[in-house]
Amino acid sequence: MGATLGDGPRRRPRSALLCHPVGGPRPGPRTRAPYPDSDKTAVLLLPRPWRPVVSWLVLVLSGVLEAVWATALGRSEGFTRPGPTVVFAVAILASMAGLAYAMRELPVGTSYAVWVGIGATLTVAYAMVTGTEPVSVPKVVFLTMIVGGVVGLKLVH
Repeated sequence: MGATLGDGPRRRPRSALLCHPVGGPRPGPRTRAPYPDSDKTAVLLLPRPWRPVVSWLVLVLSGVLEAVWATALGRSEGFTRPGPTVVFAVAILASMAGLAYAMRELPVGTSYAVWVGIGATLTVAYAMVTGTEPVSVPKVVFLTMIVGGVVGLKLVH
C-alpha cells in the first residue's frame, strides 16, 4: 500500500504556529498598554492605597544607595580595589532596581529628580563629614535647597 497525498504527519495550522511557542496561546486578552496591570505582579500584591507609599520608601532607599555606590566608586580607585568595587556593583544594581520599581507607580521625572537629589546631597554631605571635601556656607545652603526641592516634589505629587 503506497502513501497517498493526504497521508502523513498532521501539521499544526499556521495560526497555531504564530501563538506562544510553548503550550499554546497566552491566556487573557491582549492589551496595547505599555505596562498593563496584569504585568505589575509585585505592585498588585499591595492594596491600592499603599502602592505610592511603598514606592516613595523604595525611591528614598534607592537614593541612599546612589550615595553608597558613588562613594564606593571613588574609593575603588578605578576598580583596582576589590572591596569598594564589590560594594559599588551591589549598590548600583540595587539602586537602579529600586528606581525602576518606584517608576512603576510614580512619574518618571519626579522619580529621577528625587533619586538624583537624595544621592547627590548625601554624597556631598558624607564627603564633608569625612573631610574629603571642605565645608562652606554656600555648599550647605545649596544642599539645603536641593533637599527643599526634593521635599517640594513629594508634596506636589
